[in-house]
Amino acid sequence: MSKPLFSIVSPVYRAEQIVPELVRRIRAAVETITQDYEIILVEDGSPDRSWEAIAAESKKEARVKGIQLSRNFGQHYAITAGLDHTNGEWVVVMDCDLQDQPEEIASLYQKAKEGYDVVLAQRKERQDNFFKRGSSQLFYRTLSYLTGTRQDPSIANFGIYHYRVIEALRKMQEPIRYFPTMVKWVGFRRTAMQVTHAERFSGNTSYNWSKLFRLALDIILANSDKPIRLIVKFGFFVAFISFLIGAVVIYRYLMHQITVPGYTSLLVSIWFIGGMILFVLGLIGLYIGKIFEGVKSRPIYIVSTKTNL
Repeated sequence: MSKPLFSIVSPVYRAEQIVPELVRRIRAAVETITQDYEIILVEDGSPDRSWEAIAAESKKEARVKGIQLSRNFGQHYAITAGLDHTNGEWVVVMDCDLQDQPEEIASLYQKAKEGYDVVLAQRKERQDNFFKRGSSQLFYRTLSYLTGTRQDPSIANFGIYHYRVIEALRKMQEPIRYFPTMVKWVGFRRTAMQVTHAERFSGNTSYNWSKLFRLALDIILANSDKPIRLIVKFGFFVAFISFLIGAVVIYRYLMHQITVPGYTSLLVSIWFIGGMILFVLGLIGLYIGKIFEGVKSRPIYIVSTKTNL
C-alpha cells in the first residue's frame, strides 16, 4: 500500500456524540488538499459508546481506522498508539472534542511546506471556562519552573509533524508519556502559528485538578531532577541558618545570658527537621517508584480491537 500524504490521529474519550462530526469535518478539510489520507481514532477505554461510533464510521469509509485500547491508559498513551499505526508522510495530531478545528489543517500544512518538520498550533483565544484556563495556567507555570523548560499554555497536542519526527518519537519507549515534551526533546526544525480555538462540541473536559496534578507530577519526575536539587539547596540554607543560630546560642551561653533551656525552640526544631526528612524521603521514594515502573518493561498500551488496520 502506498504511503498516504496525511495521517490524522485523534485520541477519543467520552466522544460518542462527537465522532461522526469529527470524521465529517476532517474529511471535508483534508479532501481540499488530497484524497490520499487516513484517519486514525484511538478509543481510550471510554465508558460511553465511543467505540461503537468509531466502528460505524469505519464501516462507511475504509480510510477511517479505529484502535480500541484494553482500558483507559490516558490521552498521551492513546496518542502513542495512534502514532505507532500511522503511515502518512505528514501526521496531524488533534483532540477529538473539535476545539482543535480540522479546518486549520490546510494552514498548518502550507506553513510546513516552507521547510518545517513540526508546525504547532498556537491557540489565539482559548474557548475554555474559568476553571480550565486557570488550572492550565497553573499547570504550565509549575511545569516550566520544575522542568527548567519553557512551556507555552497556548500550545498543546494539535499540530502537523513530518514522518521523520514521528519515527524519532516511536523510538522513545519510556513509560511516562507527555506528547508536547517529547516533541520538544526530539528537536527538528519547528515553528508555531496561530489558529482559532473553538468551544467544545459536546460534553465536558475529563481533566480535573486531581488528574492535572498527577500528570504534572509524572512529567516532572520523568523529565527533571530539579525538585531534588531544590531540596539540596534548601538543606544547605537550613544548615547555614542552624550554624548562625548555634553560634548565637553558644555566645549567649558563654556570656551567661541563658539560664533556662528553650523548650519551644527545641520542639519546633525537632518537628521542622523531622518533617523535612520525611518530605525528602518521600520525594526520593517517588523517583525510585518511577524507576521501578520503568524496569518492569510493561507495554506502554494494549490494543483490544482494530478496524481497517
